[in-house]
Amino acid sequence: MEKAKKDLTIWTKFLLDFMFFAGIAVTVSLPWSVKLVGRQLPYMVEHYEETVIIYFVLGISALKLLWELRKIFRTVLAEDCFVRENVVSLRKMGSWSFFIALMSMVRSIVYMTIAMGVVILVFIIAGLFSKVLAYVFEEAVRFKEENDLTI
Repeated sequence: MEKAKKDLTIWTKFLLDFMFFAGIAVTVSLPWSVKLVGRQLPYMVEHYEETVIIYFVLGISALKLLWELRKIFRTVLAEDCFVRENVVSLRKMGSWSFFIALMSMVRSIVYMTIAMGVVILVFIIAGLFSKVLAYVFEEAVRFKEENDLTI
């Protein structure tokens, strides 16, 4: 892999790792941070339990999605990305994206914002993209395995 591509991949992996570990901290701190944010946004305190539960579920789901993406990046860094494990990870990422969109819709029942509508749309698109990319990777893996057998 040429240096510029490798550097970009390493920095992206670093960013994913940071997001993953920061996500753990944010998710664990929800009972306290919701009260803190609630000083500025009173509707969060009015629905404290629902808010903490919904954001906890969303946080865990986002962490699962990031975990799968981090696994894919490990294979990219190893320069062996067309493997069955990545097909499985892409499928899981699609499912987690759809689940996040669904939970965001549930959250919108408690209180709706325009930003949440955008989040729902983004995760539906991400879910579709991940599922389609899983099909592409599956074909690439099949083609690679056939070529390996030919040699």
